[in-house]
Formats: sequence, C-alpha cells, structure tokens
Amino acid sequence: MHPILFEVAGWPVYSYGVLLAAAYLAALQLAVVRARRWGLDSARVMDLGIYLIIAALVGAKLMLVVIEWDQFKSNPRELLSLARAAGVFYGGLILAVPVGLWLSRRYGLPMWTTADLFAPGIAMGHVIGRLGCLLAGCCYGKPTTLPWGITFTNPVAKANAGTPLGIALHPTQIYDAVAELLIFAILIVSERRGRPAPGRTFWLYMFLYAISRYIVEIYRDDPRGTILGQSTSQFVSVLIVPLALIMLLRLRAQSAPAAARS
Repeated sequence: MHPILFEVAGWPVYSYGVLLAAAYLAALQLAVVRARRWGLDSARVMDLGIYLIIAALVGAKLMLVVIEWDQFKSNPRELLSLARAAGVFYGGLILAVPVGLWLSRRYGLPMWTTADLFAPGIAMGHVIGRLGCLLAGCCYGKPTTLPWGITFTNPVAKANAGTPLGIALHPTQIYDAVAELLIFAILIVSERRGRPAPGRTFWLYMFLYAISRYIVEIYRDDPRGTILGQSTSQFVSVLIVPLALIMLLRLRAQSAPAAARS
C-alpha cells in the first residue's frame, strides 16, 4: 500500500491523514446539502458539523489513550503519537453524539432531525476513512488463506501501525468499507420511501453499524484492547445494539398513531 502519498520539503504527507480529512469534509458537505433540502438552516448545520468533527477527533484519541493506558503510562512520550493517530472510531462517536444533541438544541435545530441529517454522512465518511486505513496498513486483519487476502510490504506501515509484512491478511478495512457503503444505501433508500419519524435514520445507522462492526472485529488482528474477553469495539457494539433497537421500536410506536390520524 502507500502510507505516504508524497513529501513536501522533506515532510511526509500521509495517505490516511488526507483521506481522513476528505472523509470529514464529505460527511459535512452531505449534511449541509441535506439540511437545505429539508428546509433547515444550513449555516447552523455547518457550524454544528465543525464542532462535531472536533469532538469526534478528541473522543477518538481519548478512547485510544484509555484502551492503551498501560502503554502510554509506561512511556509518556508515546502521547506524541496521538498527533498522527486517528484514534478509536467509537470514542469519537460516543463524544460527538451528546455534543451534537446539546448544540442542536442550543442552535434551535430539531434535535433528532439534525441527528438524521448527519447519519448517512457518517457512513459515507467512514467508507473513505477505511480506504485511508487500507493505504496506511492500520486496522489490519488476521492471517488468512482466502484468495482475497491482502499482503502488505511497505516498512512504513510496519513502523507506524505494526502491520505484519509479507503475510496474507483479511482485508478488514475493505470489509468495513463495504459494510458502511451498504448501510449508507439502506439509510438513503429507507428515507426515500417516506420521511421517517425524527431519529429513525440515526438509530438505524447505530443499529446496523454496531452489528457490522462486531462481525468485522472477529477478523481484525491489530491491538484494540479487550473488555470481558471481547475487543473494546465489540463490547461497545453489544451495548449499542439493544439501545438502538429499543429506540427504533419506540419511534415506530410513536409514529403509528400519527400515521393513523393522517
């Protein structure tokens, strides 16, 4: 793969950083376009999106510190690596959600409708971000003999992410990207069948992503921390699935009387 796209005055420009930035910008732009379509204040949504990006970056890095606390504690200089590390996606999501809900109320935006605005963009951005993971060699999978296994050879990937070289691995980055692309399509198609109850698109995203993430984690082999014998992301997914299902059922029950009255 290509962890380094090019160099500027001797400074490397990493492919992951470029695609991560592209992911955030694409997600934000999609939310703004959807806001205009839904008759919401696109400028407010843009401001909100910028704060969400900041919250996601901070949350992702904080969760990485929590997961790898022993490593950072024994070698505090490793904290400097956070400048180039993306962190843990769930950490960013967990912090961005309450920040987004709070700010949407402060900005006078409908809370759950605003969450719906961003949900497809999160999925689309994640697709782009995982392609960045593929180029960087991070978030790699377990060894495999399957014909679609991917072999990394770039020593930069080994140095930055500990990627095993010369061994066919599950392309978990592609698994995750494909899953997110399918989730994106499901969210858009479900909306086109009729405007859902506010919050349904967001909670449907949470439900589908948690399931897909749990499955993909089975094939990953990079250090991710463990809780009760499961990877950190699997543990979080187990908590999110029932919560999202409860919220979806609640929204369905609330929308049923309104549909009957109409």
